[in-house]
Amino acid sequence: MKKAIIPVISILILSQLSFCQQKGDKSVTENNSTSTTFEIEKPDSEWKKILTPEQYQVLREKGTEYAFSGKYYLYDKKGIYRCAACGNPLFDSKTKYHSGSGWPSFYKPIDEDAVVLRPDNSDGMKRTEILCGRCGGHLGHVFEDGPKPTGLRYCVNSIAMEFEKKNKKD
Repeated sequence: MKKAIIPVISILILSQLSFCQQKGDKSVTENNSTSTTFEIEKPDSEWKKILTPEQYQVLREKGTEYAFSGKYYLYDKKGIYRCAACGNPLFDSKTKYHSGSGWPSFYKPIDEDAVVLRPDNSDGMKRTEILCGRCGGHLGHVFEDGPKPTGLRYCVNSIAMEFEKKNKKD
């Protein structure tokens, strides 16, 4: 019985990874080189004091939370999503949509300097990584299969963000 479960779990994991792969021959234009310096730079020892182990693994070690597990995946309150490491405003809830990918998805950042995009060819996939424009924390990846008006899907780890409500009523 246990031997039969392992291949099924492997297939599920691979299917989730492939869902977040970029579709087609399009490529997102990266807005910075790999030598970008950030306004907030700290040694790993400082980040470990500020972040939970789970946040550190995603934001500083480029990890990924499990699909459909993040607190903001189906979250629909009005407000601003900020970087969990430095508080930088990243996305407005007005640009959030349900992509079905298992992660919170947005069609554009709050402004052009909010995030930095970099090529990511790790794990045998061609993707574009999203980094916080202020501290360089890993947020997720962006793909060109999103809705209008941009056609982009910023696929972001919930654990990499904190949410700030627009008002107390929401």
